Amino acid sequence: MSEASCHNLVSRPWAVSLRVSAAIFLLSLIPIFSALAERPFPKPKGLVNDFANVISPAYKQKIAAVTGALLQKTGIPVVVVTMPDIGGAEYNDYANRLYRAWGIGKKGEDKGVLIFVTVKERKMRIETGYGVEGILPDGLVGEIRDRYMTPFLKQDKFGEGLLAGALAVAQVVAKASGIELSGQMPKKTVKKRAGFSFFPILIILIIIMLISKRRGGSWLFFLPLLFGLGAGGGYGSRYASGGLGGSFGGFGGGFGGFGGGMSGGGGAGGGF
Repeated sequence: MSEASCHNLVSRPWAVSLRVSAAIFLLSLIPIFSALAERPFPKPKGLVNDFANVISPAYKQKIAAVTGALLQKTGIPVVVVTMPDIGGAEYNDYANRLYRAWGIGKKGEDKGVLIFVTVKERKMRIETGYGVEGILPDGLVGEIRDRYMTPFLKQDKFGEGLLAGALAVAQVVAKASGIELSGQMPKKTVKKRAGFSFFPILIILIIIMLISKRRGGSWLFFLPLLFGLGAGGGYGSRYASGGLGGSFGGFGGGFGGFGGGMSGGGGAGGGF
C-alpha cells in the first residue's frame, strides 16, 4: 500500500470502519451459508430409524418392542436413529438439532430421548429432553453409554449396542414412572454335568484302601474328602444369553409424528 493510500485511510477513519464492518458482516454469514448448504434432516419413520441400514430386522423388532411398550405405558418416546454420515457436521450439535427438528416428546412436557449414531464419523450421542433431565442426568447417561453401548459399537454390533442402550434408558424411565416392562432378561441358569462315571471314583477308592491298610488306618476317614471333591466341580451358576424374547408388545398403528418436544443439549456422547 502506497504512502498516499495510508494517508487517505488515516484522514478518513470512516473508511476503515466501513471495511471492518463489511468483513465482520461477511464472517457472520458463514454459519448461515453452512447451515443452508447442509442436507435436510430425513423425516422420522417411527421409534426406530435405521437410515444407515446397520440394524438387522431381528434387532430392529426388539428395539421397537422395548421403545413401543415404554411409549404406550408412559407416553415418553425413546427414538433410535442411525445415519450413514452427517456430512462433517459436529455430532453433538447435529443430534440436538435433529431432536428439535423432529420435536421428540409432547410439546410443553419435553419428555423424550434420542439415541443417535453416525457410522462414518463413528460417533454416538444420547440426547435427553428437558423433561427427563431429572431422571436421566448427564452422568447416568454417560454410564449407560460406556457400559451398555460403546463396547458393542466398537465391534460394529450396532443392533446389540442400540438395543442395550434403549433397554437401559427404558428401564430408568419405567422405574421413575412407577411401571414395569415385562420381558425376558438374561437369567441365571444352572449348567449340568454332561455325564457321571463311578469308575474313576472306584479306582481312587481302591488305592485309598490299600494305602490305609499299609499304614494301619481306616479308609473310611477319606470318604468325606473323596465325595467332597467329586461334587465340587460339577455344577455352577452362569448367566445365559437368554436375550429379549419380544414379549414386550409392539408399537401398533401408523406413525403420525412426534409432539414438538425440545432439548437443551442434555445427555452424553462420544466416539467409538
